[in-house]
Amino acid sequence: MEADFRNEFVRHPTSTKNNPALVLNADYRPLSYYPLSLWCWQDAVKAAFMERVDIVAEYDDYVNSPSISIKIPSVVVLKDYVRPQKKVAFTRFNLFLRDEFSCQYCGSKGDLTFDHVVPRSHGGTTNWANVVAACSPCNLKKGSKTLQNSGLHLRRKPVRPEPHQMMNVGRKFPPNYLHESWMDFLYWDAELDA
Repeated sequence: MEADFRNEFVRHPTSTKNNPALVLNADYRPLSYYPLSLWCWQDAVKAAFMERVDIVAEYDDYVNSPSISIKIPSVVVLKDYVRPQKKVAFTRFNLFLRDEFSCQYCGSKGDLTFDHVVPRSHGGTTNWANVVAACSPCNLKKGSKTLQNSGLHLRRKPVRPEPHQMMNVGRKFPPNYLHESWMDFLYWDAELDA
């Protein structure tokens, strides 16, 4: 009896553990680009059996139970449309994404923190229009000084981003792994160069 339980799902450990499914909204756009909306294969299979998603593309790998064998989904589309958020949450991650993971003073990409453009000691607030990504050396150089007193200059004025702007920035940072079946769905709505 115990052996039957262990064999409920028979799979090759190397072939199925790394088969994520791209999750598309009902309009066939990814729910998010960065991080890319992915489900593990188990969640994709479960959602398909619960009829919450339609399977659009599949891997060559199969997963087997005692009564059925199915291909692992590589792209699924939600049956119900999920409305995108109207406002972008003010989080450290979203701030770094808005600033494309680079220091807004020198442009370096490593060792990022955040900086208040108008220091809090000078009445600056913590919001989209006053906080930027900054590397540690620039942040230390600026300290609690104003931009004029620090000698630093902003590469771009900080503003509250719109959700569509964040989606476009997220496209610049694809994950390390992109399955070929995802390509038709990731950039189909991107503006073409003339």
